[in-house]
Amino acid sequence: MNIKKLLLAFVLILVFFFLNSSSIFASNNFTTDYHVIYTVNDSGNTHADLSITLTNTSAQFYASSYQMQLGFNNISNIKASDPLGPIETTVNKTSEGYNISLKFNKKSLGLGTKLPFNLSFDTTSVTHHSGKIWEINISKISDPADFNSFVVEVKPPASFGKPAFIKPLQANNSLTFSKNRLEKSGISIAFGEKQIYNFKLTYHLKNDNLFPIRATIALPPDTNYQQVFIKDINPNPENVIVDENGNWLAEYPLSAVQAKEVIVTGNAEVNLSPKSSPISNSEKAIYTNQTPNWQSKNRQIKQLADQLKTPQAIYQYVVKTLKYDFNRVIDEKERQGSVNALNNPNSAVCLEFTDLFIALARASGIPAREIDGFAYTENSKDHPLSLVSDVLHAWPEYYDTKNKTWIMVDPTWENTTGGVDYFNVLDFNHLAFAIKGDNDSYPIPAGRYKSETNKNIKDVKVSFADMSLDKNKHLDITSSFPSTQIAGFPIKGTIKLKNDGPGSISSELLYVTSKNLTPKEQIFEVLKIPPFGYVNEDVTFDKTSLLTNKQSLITMHSEDKTSTQTIMIVPFFLNFWGIGGITIGLFTIILLIIAGKSRRLRLHR
Repeated sequence: MNIKKLLLAFVLILVFFFLNSSSIFASNNFTTDYHVIYTVNDSGNTHADLSITLTNTSAQFYASSYQMQLGFNNISNIKASDPLGPIETTVNKTSEGYNISLKFNKKSLGLGTKLPFNLSFDTTSVTHHSGKIWEINISKISDPADFNSFVVEVKPPASFGKPAFIKPLQANNSLTFSKNRLEKSGISIAFGEKQIYNFKLTYHLKNDNLFPIRATIALPPDTNYQQVFIKDINPNPENVIVDENGNWLAEYPLSAVQAKEVIVTGNAEVNLSPKSSPISNSEKAIYTNQTPNWQSKNRQIKQLADQLKTPQAIYQYVVKTLKYDFNRVIDEKERQGSVNALNNPNSAVCLEFTDLFIALARASGIPAREIDGFAYTENSKDHPLSLVSDVLHAWPEYYDTKNKTWIMVDPTWENTTGGVDYFNVLDFNHLAFAIKGDNDSYPIPAGRYKSETNKNIKDVKVSFADMSLDKNKHLDITSSFPSTQIAGFPIKGTIKLKNDGPGSISSELLYVTSKNLTPKEQIFEVLKIPPFGYVNEDVTFDKTSLLTNKQSLITMHSEDKTSTQTIMIVPFFLNFWGIGGITIGLFTIILLIIAGKSRRLRLHR
């Protein structure tokens, strides 16, 4: 459903007739009051009941008919009436929705006379069920001056539970919205605790060089809004590491002129409220730096940032200044960057909304970065997706120093939906594929690993899931200490911690203990091991006495995993290599003595 057209879903055209005349007069001879009730049933079908009152502000005119356009994709069971009974109704389907003409039974003539009438219908265009989330979306009033009053009540079923969010924000979570609220923002209400997605992503890797290289791909990572669970990566990567921005990068060696296709499947759980995510002062410095597309040191950007100062002021400025250009998506034009977006505000897509917000935020000393990924939408006009490859989306986030967390916002969608709030609360529909902080062009998100031969192939497949996710940790611990150690030397080895589970291991303490060695206990803090990834920890025990001859047990354990290795510590002279060395040394000495005697005998002769 086109929400922007839904803004016109009530009164578009008022046709008024002079008494006993065919002349048409302006609608300012009447005032209009609306009270609309949307009643939603358990299956999501919505019954709309519009109670409308026309008040005559002239003693000479009356309204004999009324026309309106409903911007819904579908309506049914249309009924209309005035005080004298059912109204003759004409319904015409158009590309924009439905035109409805009403012919009144009652003609109210005279200054101040009121003509109440009612229109009702059913529609499936207001309420939508996606995975674990129910959403109700109603757009704002397009021309508030046309209405004396306008009230909307939303009545969801008890089975939906409590709203996860209500936009615009309402006192006491009220679901009754007045004109002054609706003229600024549409209504968006969500029910549910979290959203779960299935994804299947394809990456096309190719090495055109005559020498081997190491390539990386960006997997959907954990963020403070989402948890990601990787079921399978085919073929397996050498390792999966976490970069300084929190991206999960899978590493693949590619030989000369080699092509490789990688398929990743998994799930993601998206939550509404962000978790705490403190960052260091050095990270804050990185996220306020200038880049080629985030020109935070540009004089024009800096002067504007000095006026705006706060994230919300910057956000509102971007929403109101830029205009979304759908032709740029079709033509696949290049990214403009923040300065060009500011100087050419009528030709923006999501990247320009994102770039301008980040540049202004960084110029104000507010850490900000870019998120690229998938955003679910049922209407690309109101919720456009602008990264053309697999129609991905881009949106910014800024760091809230008070609450110590990253906050995602979407100025593009607030602009294209005509004012639905995407600053105070985002939604369940944004799934991050890549985070860009120190570099505005890297890493590349899933869906954009393409070449000319596969540019038309759909590489991003995302669907909703209704399932329980395996959140148990699966950590494998192995060690590589020598099986036999010569006494008198330090004992060195490497412990490998591999994540064999689908979810990330965000923080783990590794305890390494031994009763016969010192130190008896060593503790290592292991941070962030993504699925299919591993980290190595180098461990050293102090040297033992030269005469040590015993077995030592090394125990390695984490929160729920234990592994052991036994090593034999022997003196040098009892060691296989020690005995062999002594034997070889004696044999060498004997040979030298014999050789020496032989030379002396020859000289004597």
